[in-house]
Amino acid sequence: MFVEPNTIKVQIKRGSNQSSFTQEFEVPEQDNQTVLDLVTYIQEYIDPTVSYRFACRVGMCGSCGMMVNGEPRWTCRTHVKKVLGSSKAIEVGPLGNLPVIKDLVVDMDPFFDKWIAVGGVHHPSKNRHQSIEKIDESSAERVFANEAVECINCGVCYAACDVVSANNDYFGPAALNRAWSLVNDVKTENKEAILDAVSGNSGCHNCHSQQNCSNYCPNELNPSASIASLKRKVFASKIKNLLGSAK
Repeated sequence: MFVEPNTIKVQIKRGSNQSSFTQEFEVPEQDNQTVLDLVTYIQEYIDPTVSYRFACRVGMCGSCGMMVNGEPRWTCRTHVKKVLGSSKAIEVGPLGNLPVIKDLVVDMDPFFDKWIAVGGVHHPSKNRHQSIEKIDESSAERVFANEAVECINCGVCYAACDVVSANNDYFGPAALNRAWSLVNDVKTENKEAILDAVSGNSGCHNCHSQQNCSNYCPNELNPSASIASLKRKVFASKIKNLLGSAK
C-alpha cells in the first residue's frame, strides 16, 4: 500500500475471536502524536465503527491497553515516533491472552475473575467498630507491600505473559502481585487462605521467571519479584504446617 508523504499507515486488527481481519488506514502525521491519537483519528474521521477503549488519556486508568507492533502497551503513553519504523506503518490489535469482544475491545472478565480467585478482594482484620492496626511504614512487610500496590489492573502484564498464553488457567502476574501485596498487609485477615490459593495448580509455581510482566509494566512494577517472593512465602508456610502437624 502506497503511503502519502506525512501520513502513517495504521493496520488495525478488527472483528472478534470468531472472525477477524486486518484493515489499513492512512492518518496524517503530527508532532507529539500517540498511538491512541491515531486510533481516535480513525474512529472520528474515517470509520466510526472502529471499537476501542480509553478514558483518562494521561496514563492513569489503564483502559487504553492494546497490542502495538505485537507488544502490549498503554496507547496513550506510546508516542508514535518511538514505535514507527522506516516503513511508516504501525500495527494495532487487542490485548493478548483475552477474549476479543470487537476490534480493539477485549473481555476483561477472565482477568478479574483470577484476581478475585487469589483472594484479591480485601478481607479486613477488623470491623467498623474496632480501631485498625497502626501501620509502620518503615517495616519490612510494609515496604514489600508498597512496592506492589500501584498496579491499576490494565492487563498489560497479563497480555505479555507467556505462561498465560500456554496455560489459560494460570492466574497471571497482576493477580499474583495483588496476592503478594495483601499477604504483606497487616490489615489483611486469613493470609493462609491467600497462600493456599496461590499454591495450587494455577498459582505462583507455574511462573517461569522470564520477567515479561516486569519488562512491560507501564508503572514499572516488578510482578516477577512479587511472584518469586510468593513462592518463598508458600514454601515457608507449608514447612511450618508440616512441622506443626508432626508434633
